[in-house]
Amino acid sequence: MNAGDTAWVLVSAALVLFMTPGLALFYSGMVRSKNVLSIMVQTFFVMGIVTVLWAVIGFSLVFSTDAGDGLIGNLGFLGLRGMTHNLPGFSHLAVSSGSVMIFQMMFVIITAALIVGGVAERMRFKGFAVFIVLWTLLVYSPIAHWVFSPVGWLAHLGVIDFAGGTVVEINSGFSTLALVLVLGRRRGWPKESMPPHSIPLSIIGAGILWFGWFGFNAGSALGANETAVHAFINTQLAAAAGLLGWMIFEGAKDRVATALGAVSGAVAGMVAITPCAGFVGPMPALLIGAAAGVVCAMAVRWKFRYGYDDSLDVLAIHGIGGVAGMVLLGCFAEHSVNASASNGLFFGGGRLFGLELLAVVVTVAYSFGVSYAIAKFVDRFVGLRVTPEDEYRGLDLSHHGETAYSSNS
Repeated sequence: MNAGDTAWVLVSAALVLFMTPGLALFYSGMVRSKNVLSIMVQTFFVMGIVTVLWAVIGFSLVFSTDAGDGLIGNLGFLGLRGMTHNLPGFSHLAVSSGSVMIFQMMFVIITAALIVGGVAERMRFKGFAVFIVLWTLLVYSPIAHWVFSPVGWLAHLGVIDFAGGTVVEINSGFSTLALVLVLGRRRGWPKESMPPHSIPLSIIGAGILWFGWFGFNAGSALGANETAVHAFINTQLAAAAGLLGWMIFEGAKDRVATALGAVSGAVAGMVAITPCAGFVGPMPALLIGAAAGVVCAMAVRWKFRYGYDDSLDVLAIHGIGGVAGMVLLGCFAEHSVNASASNGLFFGGGRLFGLELLAVVVTVAYSFGVSYAIAKFVDRFVGLRVTPEDEYRGLDLSHHGETAYSSNS
């Protein structure tokens, strides 16, 4: 075990965990003041329940040896037993199995927490809790095994995804869409104005996300090496380009460049570079970030056109941003940047482009379909939607008996 590599992976794990409170701030600033605490409670609940699920069974389902079909792991690491053994396909690493386990735990946490934004201001806490438990086991774990485990079927085919364009971004975005369609719109949306109660709070949260994303992407190198440096640089470049791309689009379309749009663009750029960070050069990283800023800004408008109430635009930023990142990875990946990657379409590698498209289609179909089924099940037997009275009062008081501020509106 290399001390420097291990230290970097553990620090990166802490950075990724820090993203979740940052996400809570980012989201809570965008809702009405009567629902601030509900967003934060749901987010922190995810930190608790997912940690337990991952330690007991999730890690085993994702990273243990499977039956040979690449679909799901077995129970070889149930309860974190057998952690002294190398993980299947990871024998080349100079870090322990425990380091990989704790780093990947933070990925599950932030992915599940992203869903909170889509269902803000109208979902029962009990229904949310049951949904997240089932979703973690039935949606996240299989997809993570397919992509993140070297013995998973997509990874075995040759699909590359550096830090989770499929597992984290597309998965969270299209799972949120499925849940939103079952849950229904907020009462009064879209006719009633529901402006953010504190944009400065969202800006602070976005800053924390930006900071933590260096651990998210560069930590996925699983070592303190040149690939980590490369991913770190690309993350910064894509975030900056995404910010500018969103602002330019907004300025051209609406004649204004909003603060919330700027930080959303930075997030969109980091979403798109997530699968690409260790596989593309710095100039493609700028192009990927800028493209994501524009595409995600356009996608935000889709919910008004098609009538689905994704409250805080999880699909537009994470789902569509993840799709953009995976497609562009299939175009811009370079073997000269990372020897473990094939060349993308623009460098003579048409096969990789096809594989990345396959991964996108499979992830969209599975995450949406199974999440929709889980949501219907939970709605039938537990209930997803708060009462009209509770929604009017706000979820802070009706579900948690507290208020974020002394006077709510």
